[in-house]
Amino acid sequence: MSRVCELTGKGPTTGNNVSHANNKTRRRFLPNLNDVTLISDVLGQSFKLRISAAGLRSVDHRGGLDAFLMKADDTELSVNALKIKKAIVKAQAAA
Repeated sequence: MSRVCELTGKGPTTGNNVSHANNKTRRRFLPNLNDVTLISDVLGQSFKLRISAAGLRSVDHRGGLDAFLMKADDTELSVNALKIKKAIVKAQAAA
């Protein structure tokens, strides 16, 4: 399972551990990923996604999963999130 947020594309970054003696060793900073179930208002369906805590706050700030996906760039979204976005666009066009 990859350590990448399905909505924001946020992944591991690298940096240094710096000791008191100023020795530097490489380390990884991992995103705070959580398994969440988000509900689409347009589709009336729930989806399980693995997203970062910052991504979850962004979804709440934009007003839900549907609004977030409509504004999100397709290059950042996972394959699963792209399928959800396509279904939402299709449902909105039909309505």
